[in-house]
Amino acid sequence: MAIDKALYTAHATSTGGRTGNTEAPDGMLKMPLVTPKELGGPGGTGGTNPEQLFAAGYSACFIGAMKAVAARQKITLPGEVSIKADVAIGPMTGKEGAFGVAVAMAISVPGMDKVAAEKLVADAHEVCPYSNATRGNIDVVLSVV
Repeated sequence: MAIDKALYTAHATSTGGRTGNTEAPDGMLKMPLVTPKELGGPGGTGGTNPEQLFAAGYSACFIGAMKAVAARQKITLPGEVSIKADVAIGPMTGKEGAFGVAVAMAISVPGMDKVAAEKLVADAHEVCPYSNATRGNIDVVLSVV
């Protein structure tokens, strides 16, 4: 499904793959990429990897979706909302040589009734751009903690 009109377009350039660099032309993002030990790289500090960037982007975007849905539903969303996002990477079942990702997000909404928080999370999952991009393509597990 396409978008009707681009309201914002992010730009980034990556070089060197998992052992290179990534940066945005506005200078707000510039960092080395380091392959995790679990994937055969050196791991350690001094860089990030695509899975960490995806986890950060999805969780931040999802909080934005929760805020938008809460505002539409006239719900007060606590300011301390946080999401611990895990993005796993591994070989895909039934696709020789292909890798895929899976997402699990633990969503904390302090002070909100758990049933109400679960409904808000389900509603946000329907409008979040990352959720819409991944729906039907990868496993995404959302849990309110």
